[in-house]
Amino acid sequence: MSRNPLIAKLHIAKKQLGLDDASYRALLVAATGKSSSKDMREQELIAAMNAFKKAGFEPTQTSKAKTRKPYVTKIYALWGDLERSGTLADPSLKALQSFVKRQTGISRVEWLGPEDANKVTEGLKAWLGRVRKGATARETIARETIE
Repeated sequence: MSRNPLIAKLHIAKKQLGLDDASYRALLVAATGKSSSKDMREQELIAAMNAFKKAGFEPTQTSKAKTRKPYVTKIYALWGDLERSGTLADPSLKALQSFVKRQTGISRVEWLGPEDANKVTEGLKAWLGRVRKGATARETIARETIE
């Protein structure tokens, strides 16, 4: 990990622990002998981070899966259903983003709010419904032809 993310994490730890500037610098000095994170090498920043963890800092994990909104997951699932149905000429993420932009004016699925996501979800569900209705009609015609 490079220096800047480590320095940022130290400042997050300071805030999470509710430390004033003097207490923050005292903890840095105790861990590394330096009172400023800007003067520290990477190993010293890691040592300082470990000291903050011992003091009670609990880093949060920020993975995409954890931060993804449920309605975004639903949109991706519906798009996957359309892809598996063979309906999509282009099942790429770029094509989904284009669909979202046409529906809402917003360029990325992840940037949607609940109201806009609902528009997209309802549009995809309607599209999937038409696909399934068409498949049912074709199956009925095929069965009648065989009988």
